[in-house]
Amino acid sequence: MRVRTLALAAASGAALLAAGVLPARASGATAPRSAQEGSVSAADLLAKVKSCSQISNGKYKTDDETSATVPVCGKNGAVFWKADMDIDCDGQRTTNCNEDRDPWYQDDTRFHQSDDKPLKAESLPYVVVPSSSSIWNYADSGIKGGGVVAVIYNNKVEYAVVGDTGPSKIIGEASYATAKALGIDPDPETGGADSGVTYILFKNSKASPIESHSAAVTLGDKLAKQFIAAN
Repeated sequence: MRVRTLALAAASGAALLAAGVLPARASGATAPRSAQEGSVSAADLLAKVKSCSQISNGKYKTDDETSATVPVCGKNGAVFWKADMDIDCDGQRTTNCNEDRDPWYQDDTRFHQSDDKPLKAESLPYVVVPSSSSIWNYADSGIKGGGVVAVIYNNKVEYAVVGDTGPSKIIGEASYATAKALGIDPDPETGGADSGVTYILFKNSKASPIESHSAAVTLGDKLAKQFIAAN
């Protein structure tokens, strides 16, 4: 679980400007693939989450140094929030997710693959939910490990699974693979998106096995259609 601070983000930006280079997402170095997955458009999903019926007992911060402004909202068949995206690189060590690339790296994830190994943040799109607290308990809302999530950014839809838990007062984080697919710089130290990311978590859903992205996409498309019809 990565907790990015505003100071770090500002310092990284200043360093890039001083060096006369652009971030990876601007230069195209990350070469993200297109992420319009399934048959339901980003616009159709976003039209259903314009208003928030708050279900959390308070709001979350998006980073350590920000104020708490993000509620968890309820809809028929789903919960959602609108936040930033910090990059989670935890789980199995890979080329881009390891101690050398990520100062906050941890070699485990809250939920595991079917072989009981941690998830692979570099290759599996997954989302981080806040650890249960007095603000909100994700399990009470029908959210579980492997639950399917529609992540929307810049008019693109990427289906992911609930794969990890993070600090109890911070929200807005997803795996390296999720960010890359959406065209967000996936660098675990300097990447991410400051705002504009919508997370729609479908209640009582589970991709099986959790490590199968194709299973998440197939189920996610079905649940997205049901979500549109029910709201």
